[in-house]
Amino acid sequence: MNRLIVGLKQAGLRLTPQRVAICQVLAESKDHPTAMMIYHQLLPQFPTLSLATVYKTLHVLKSMGLVHALGDAGDGAEHFDADLTPHINLVCVRCHRVVDFDERLVHEIQHIVEQRSGYEVQGARIVYYGLCPDCRAAQRNGKESA
Repeated sequence: MNRLIVGLKQAGLRLTPQRVAICQVLAESKDHPTAMMIYHQLLPQFPTLSLATVYKTLHVLKSMGLVHALGDAGDGAEHFDADLTPHINLVCVRCHRVVDFDERLVHEIQHIVEQRSGYEVQGARIVYYGLCPDCRAAQRNGKESA
């Protein structure tokens, strides 16, 4: 969370309790939240929070490379990930859930990419789309009853 807060300071944004809370949600979330998810999560705690503040904060963090924007998960909303370590994101095209899949080989691939390209990789993002186990089971059950 500290690197997110430092980033906001460097961007010249005031460190309001709302912005700190947005950073906290991003840092602690495993759900890859959207701006709307963050807004609704924080609204009970900050009734005066504006959706514009959430969007502006996310935009600044994204432009500074402090969070990844994963794009939409089939739900028309941009999802965010504060975990910049190389990992795989699995996106369910039915329920739109996004989960992390940490595979050691991703780190090995990063090393190979750096060695062969001369790049210093500062982040990586691999996204696989498919059906999560729950949606696969629901789909099978739906077919069986049809």
